[in-house]
Amino acid sequence: MTTPRLVSIIIPTLNEEGTIAGTLRRVHQQEAPVEILVADGGSTDNTRSIARAHGATVLKAPRGRAKQMNHGATHSAGRLLLFLHADTQLPPDGVSLVRQSLSPPDATAGTFRLRFDDPTPLLRFYAWCTGWPWIRLCFGDRGQFVERSAFESVGGFPDWPLFEDLELAARLQKHGGFRFLNASVKTSARRFRRHGPLRQQLLNLYLWTHYLWGTDPDQLASLYPAHTDD
Repeated sequence: MTTPRLVSIIIPTLNEEGTIAGTLRRVHQQEAPVEILVADGGSTDNTRSIARAHGATVLKAPRGRAKQMNHGATHSAGRLLLFLHADTQLPPDGVSLVRQSLSPPDATAGTFRLRFDDPTPLLRFYAWCTGWPWIRLCFGDRGQFVERSAFESVGGFPDWPLFEDLELAARLQKHGGFRFLNASVKTSARRFRRHGPLRQQLLNLYLWTHYLWGTDPDQLASLYPAHTDD
């Protein structure tokens, strides 16, 4: 049974002991009521214990971001679902903005803008681009929110290893009532720091272009550097 005003915040994790506490502390600053679900894909560090210590319900989920988020949605109680990456922090009024943006009867889903914790010129430009109301830039690190009924209508996240977030956003836009918020979430630039901002962004652009062309996500995933803390 769903609770009408409750926002269920679903966070997929895999070895996120260095980021999850900060993300959850920001969640606890939000307007109640919220439900916090950490869908863990088999962490071998202290992610789960830290999440529990910060008031989250930890779910054991099959590994894979799409699987984990779908699992969290299945076990959630809120009418509104907010999917948040473990290294992404909401603005102070993030949950209130979600409720407000989805209060009109014709609104069913949406996303935030993005900024990084390390604003290099390239990342500032990328963050600026997220101000465009273009569905093909709605990556999951921006924070995606949706009414449960719409999420279920489009079948949830596709079970893809990559770009499951873009595909969900595209399907939700076709469903109708997608909203682009002006407020920004703040996400970690750790992947860019690790690989170099230009190199990482060129790889992202290459993969994203192939996604737009319809290349099989399983094929693209083999080109994406897998790290447990990304």
